[in-house]
Amino acid sequence: MKFLRIAILALILTTSNNCKEVKKEASEAAEEMEAIKEEVMVETIAFKMEPKSDSNVAGEVSFTDENGKVVMKATFTGLTPGEHAIHIHDKADCSATDGTSTGGHWNPTAEPHGKWGETAGYHRGDIGNFTADADGNASVEFTTDLWCIGCEDETRNIVGKAVIVHQGVDDFTSQPSGAAGARISCTGIIK
Repeated sequence: MKFLRIAILALILTTSNNCKEVKKEASEAAEEMEAIKEEVMVETIAFKMEPKSDSNVAGEVSFTDENGKVVMKATFTGLTPGEHAIHIHDKADCSATDGTSTGGHWNPTAEPHGKWGETAGYHRGDIGNFTADADGNASVEFTTDLWCIGCEDETRNIVGKAVIVHQGVDDFTSQPSGAAGARISCTGIIK
């Protein structure tokens, strides 16, 4: 009988210690999961721009998705000095020599063309204008929480789209594209 009591007591103590151990491990795991949630998920995709419409416009564009915002950074060479329009177009297809294989502006919300944030409506692809210096070089930086890289929201997902640089200036009023002229550089955003 005494042996049985000792065995039961040992079993209770072992189980008690194991429960404490399990609780401690569970608590540590929960803390680790919280730390992981707080880590920032950053995704970057980058592409080379290729000349179109017999231009010499080349460059690079990158998109970084961090903390619910996408930052686009682009650099270009071979531009004519002055202002040029840049847009995201509907299809990641730069196969046409004039860039028209990219389709129209990316417009998943069916808005009229306009100036981002300043007009009643604008396409999600209406980035705007930028200025090339006297040597034909330019850089563009644009940030928005209305884009994402590869998310399931098709009104925000830029994967499968194209970046187009135009010869002219976007007037922000002409429909459907701002009368920005020829497509002189292209890259497809394919992940």
